[in-house]
Amino acid sequence: MTGLPIQYGMGLAALLFIAGLTGLVVRRNTLFILMSLEIMLNAAGLAFIVAGAHWQAADGNAMFILIIALAGAEASIGLGLLLQLHKRFRTIDIDAASEMHG
Repeated sequence: MTGLPIQYGMGLAALLFIAGLTGLVVRRNTLFILMSLEIMLNAAGLAFIVAGAHWQAADGNAMFILIIALAGAEASIGLGLLLQLHKRFRTIDIDAASEMHG
């Protein structure tokens, strides 16, 4: 393998995942929570790409395509919920969602 060692790629994926998880736990703003989820999905995709490149298999690329499709669906549903939350409560704070009924 002529590229970087697998430890560097997996380390970067782990750092990105930890950054996304930290943003998910710390923030209460819905937009930041959605961005943190996207960072976590991209970290998982990076881990699949690095592992696929290390073992010279196309499985990592196929899983990355599935992750990108999942991220697109998650973004569209999440932004729809974000718009509905802002329309009803005039805030994008996640705690206001606990008051939604019906």
